Amino acid sequence: MATFPTVGKCKSNDRKSATVVVADMVGCLLRDGSSFPYFALVAFDVGGILRLLVLLLVWPLSRLLYYFVSDSAATQVLIFTTFASVNVSKIESAATAVLPKFYSSDLHPETWRVVSACERRCIITVSIPRIMAEPFLKSFLGFDTVLGTEIATYNGIATGFVCSSGLLIGQHKADALHKALGAKAQPDIGIGNRHSDIGLIAMCKEGYLVPAKPKLEAVRREELPKPIIFHDGRLVQKPTPLIALLIILWFPIGFFLACLRIAIVQLLPLSLAYYSLWALGVHVTVKGTPPTLAKHPMDRKNSGQIFVMNHRTVFDSFFLYLALGCPITAPTYSSSRIIEFISPFKTVRISRDRKQDTAMIKKLLQEGNNIAICPEGTSCREPYILRFSALFAELSDRLVPVALVDHQSMFHGTTARGWKAMDTFFFTMNPRPSYEVTFLNKLAPDQTCNATSGKNSFEVANYVQRVIATTLSYECTSFTRKDKYRALAGNDGNVV
Repeated sequence: MATFPTVGKCKSNDRKSATVVVADMVGCLLRDGSSFPYFALVAFDVGGILRLLVLLLVWPLSRLLYYFVSDSAATQVLIFTTFASVNVSKIESAATAVLPKFYSSDLHPETWRVVSACERRCIITVSIPRIMAEPFLKSFLGFDTVLGTEIATYNGIATGFVCSSGLLIGQHKADALHKALGAKAQPDIGIGNRHSDIGLIAMCKEGYLVPAKPKLEAVRREELPKPIIFHDGRLVQKPTPLIALLIILWFPIGFFLACLRIAIVQLLPLSLAYYSLWALGVHVTVKGTPPTLAKHPMDRKNSGQIFVMNHRTVFDSFFLYLALGCPITAPTYSSSRIIEFISPFKTVRISRDRKQDTAMIKKLLQEGNNIAICPEGTSCREPYILRFSALFAELSDRLVPVALVDHQSMFHGTTARGWKAMDTFFFTMNPRPSYEVTFLNKLAPDQTCNATSGKNSFEVANYVQRVIATTLSYECTSFTRKDKYRALAGNDGNVV
């Protein structure tokens, strides 16, 4: 191993026409030397807390096999526990929607520096099966060839075993590379991180090693070739064995706490609910100056206002309600009936029929109701703002932008592929869920699309989007609800 220099000594200049081969993802392309967190993410996504528990229980066995038997045996234990009896389409869905976020946050900077400089890229995944790695490697990092361990299936169901070719370890890596690139092919650069990679590295014109446990910062989000804007899955943190244990121990406590918090939201008046939730760890921070509103629609002399918010979770309107201290009305579309049932304020279900929805919301405004609207139409977890629908700008010239930031430490309270009825529970199961609600200045008449401003609704919508993004230091995008659901769920996000 000492005969090969470290990857930090590899020059990346003038490598555009070069072919690079990376010997593995774990410990080579990624900084982390353990594949457990990625199996844990899939296990929780396809099998919930029970499959994650079983995976954690067999993890010590896999470590013993790694040290005293073989790397192959250890990996096959994790594969069997994670995949046995799981529909292959669910594994593929998790690999596309869940894993890229965690892979991208752990890219090895030196390995990526070399790989990104080369036009032709090939990788052999060993510790992580190809089905878990290929979507990220090809779609986000631009790898041309992805070789790796193949899982065995029967009628679309994973058996938990690997195919007869086994794991691509040692000479199997070199054989697979010869088969993919040609027997006489000689890649320009080979990068590995273990003794079993020597045969593969020796095939290349130049060979480099990735040092174990590098004290390097991962590649920054701004330096990624393609940003991760949409991702799914319920877990916020990468589930190392310790984090996985904490999640499992907290789960029953968190579910009880969620039920208690939801009961408080539904049963107690606002003044008592605010302090009760604060005592139970649910906090809201209010910035800016909330407008003074009448407590009841009948007390309002003018029509209601529209609060225009960026969309973070199903609790956006609730935390606006807490911050204002008075009732609001929230149009909903894809929220489950459970969320509408527990809401302490009025909700109205919209149809996405523009004419019908416009008439309904205008009537509510004329009755003095204050409306909370999220023009993005769907939530976005990352620091991006999706394209705003312009409908709100056509409904009223009394518009108040509101910038929202949510904080969740253990579970995500949103999903594109899962059961939306559980969004409420997963958000409130977090140890200390919180929101920052920032009230911005109400739009002046010349900033709305009234008769004298000369602005159309699209200009107003884009302006409000920019104002909220600037306040939060987020980035505006032109992506829509359809883009998100096509990327994560393979549909248009229509709710039947």
